[in-house]
Amino acid sequence: MGEMSNQQSTTDVILIGAGIMSATLGTLLKELVPEWNITVFEKLENAGEESSNEWNNAGTGHSALCELNYTVEKPDGSIDISKAIKINEQFQVSRQFWSYLVNHNLIRNPQDFIMPLPHMSLVQGESNVAFLRKRFKALSNNLLFQGMEFSDDPKKLKEWIPLIMEGRNSNEPIAATKIDSGTDVNFGALTRMLIDHLKKQDVAIKYKHQVEDIKRTTDGLWELKVWNIDSGYIERHRAKFVFIGGGGGSLPLLQKTGIPESKHVGGFPVSGLFLVCKNPDVVAKHHAKVYGKAAVGAPPMSVPHLDTRYIDNKKSLLFGPFAGFSPKFLKTGSNMDLIASVKPNNVFTMLAAGAKNIPLTKYLIQQLMLSKEQRIEELRDFVPNAKSEDWDIVVAGQRVQVIKDTETGGKGTLQFGTEVISAADGSVAALLGASPGASTAVHVMLEVIKKCFPQYLKVWEPKLKEMIPSYGKSLVDNSDLFHEIHASTAQALGLIKKEPLQTGRSVS
Repeated sequence: MGEMSNQQSTTDVILIGAGIMSATLGTLLKELVPEWNITVFEKLENAGEESSNEWNNAGTGHSALCELNYTVEKPDGSIDISKAIKINEQFQVSRQFWSYLVNHNLIRNPQDFIMPLPHMSLVQGESNVAFLRKRFKALSNNLLFQGMEFSDDPKKLKEWIPLIMEGRNSNEPIAATKIDSGTDVNFGALTRMLIDHLKKQDVAIKYKHQVEDIKRTTDGLWELKVWNIDSGYIERHRAKFVFIGGGGGSLPLLQKTGIPESKHVGGFPVSGLFLVCKNPDVVAKHHAKVYGKAAVGAPPMSVPHLDTRYIDNKKSLLFGPFAGFSPKFLKTGSNMDLIASVKPNNVFTMLAAGAKNIPLTKYLIQQLMLSKEQRIEELRDFVPNAKSEDWDIVVAGQRVQVIKDTETGGKGTLQFGTEVISAADGSVAALLGASPGASTAVHVMLEVIKKCFPQYLKVWEPKLKEMIPSYGKSLVDNSDLFHEIHASTAQALGLIKKEPLQTGRSVS
């Protein structure tokens, strides 16, 4: 480590990590209180290089249109869609905020980060087809899922997904739902746009600055020990409020704050691989994000999907993710990360999680051992005619799932979701977890603002409502507002399509 430099600074807000979360929180705060000073520390040399990067992130614009794990079949056979509604509403909040930024020329060219793309769910086998039909009925009656179509007719499916139907000779029942209001979001590009915007607002963005420690000072500020990688010096920076948005790197920093809320929390790292298609003729035959059903024992972030992606304005095709295990908390992290995160206050939580998740660990290790040929075999469930030479393996980002003690799950329960942990006095907050992650960044950062700045909410409310017209309201209960917002955000973000039909229709 470097020697101490005498550099010291005090600012209102420090954001750790230049990913989608910090970029979103910084942008919100700059609209609400332009006079606050903000500094961002990022250990890499650019913004959005880790979890937010387009190659490390599925970019689904998670709105629960196609992800089967957000609609659970209850023991009585009915479908619980409450989680799907919640996630869809959260994505609508993101759309509103991005539209506000575009309409006020704070960011430009939305097509560089968001494109319209059908979202589809695809299942095989009689019981799965029955489940999908029930799911379709439950969702298509709901305002937020209007325009969804269902088909179990192979001729219709050939029109929707020619690449997936080509060469398929099984007699097994097959069915899909399709909704055209889905999107593909390049969160790496969006992060870079937001960070550029913040620079213009005099936010100090310090790359190659690694936060080593974070401590409370006697006067109630937080003091960060920051290693300036270029100069080799250690600097000290103080702030009234610190947000830890460092992806997998957030847990170790949260632990260093010593706040009671950071105890009994652990992290379980999961790595991912994708197959990416390098044959433009194959890429041209597919235009959708198609999600299947996770294998038994697989974690929810391992649902196989075949995705059209727009990266650098070029259409590409990815299949995955293949999960795996690495003890690193970040792609650019260290093999000691997992061991170092085990502390006296979370060791029992971690051990309990280990004991509970033997099947998961076994699954991840098996996934890790797959050869390229075995991966291509799995791809052939989706693309029967896939040729090995058309596909390359790409390593996706690291995700760290939260492990904590919960009332329902008991000690060491693995949480598959995105979670904000904040100090009682609101002076520090950290974002942990994974999917739906980036898609719900705006909703999650509004949660941070509510938890950490309750004293300002009254004053900020008019501005919050200007940026997010549905702020404080539920869209699912408010059809006029939903239609108005869906249309105006589609307009602003360049997603305009023909008017969706008023009712779900079944094509059989």
